[in-house]
Amino acid sequence: MFETWEELEASIIGCKKCKLCNNRNNIVFGTGNKNARIMFIGEGPGADEDKEGIPFVGKAGKLMNMAFDGIGINREEVYIANIVKCRPPSNRNPEDDEAAICLDYLRNQVRLVKPKIIVLLGSVALKNILGKEYGITATRGKWIEKKGILYMPTWHPAALLRDDSKKIEFWQDLKQVVKRDREF
Repeated sequence: MFETWEELEASIIGCKKCKLCNNRNNIVFGTGNKNARIMFIGEGPGADEDKEGIPFVGKAGKLMNMAFDGIGINREEVYIANIVKCRPPSNRNPEDDEAAICLDYLRNQVRLVKPKIIVLLGSVALKNILGKEYGITATRGKWIEKKGILYMPTWHPAALLRDDSKKIEFWQDLKQVVKRDREF
């Protein structure tokens, strides 16, 4: 475990621990307030994120930003990261071994941020953080507490692009997050 952001970020530069490094343009480490009360975790970078080196800047990220704006979440005040730091080919889900390798980086990010709330964006984030026994459809919108952190599983913004009906549930979940954050 790394004690500072500088040490952690230096440890990932040039990472070649899995095959995802073979086609990446940029490692997509994370962005936002490093002392945030709320942290968002997605599955992995897409093409736009790989190009810019910043999570959630593509179509799904723009949709997420619109939801943030509408509900009063300042993107600069939260921390956003992914399960894997390099883009999986063709935007496929990260394979178990790829996720397992990157999880130490993510755990260290969580340890340094010390969030009160973590929003798990989609099934990949849910299963890798809380366990394979969880399903996003059954768990979405329900608070889960573990080790002093409140988790809110919700739809990944990319799922909203494929199914408009999920936008209302995503919005409701974010409203719960904002309400709970105000209680801290």
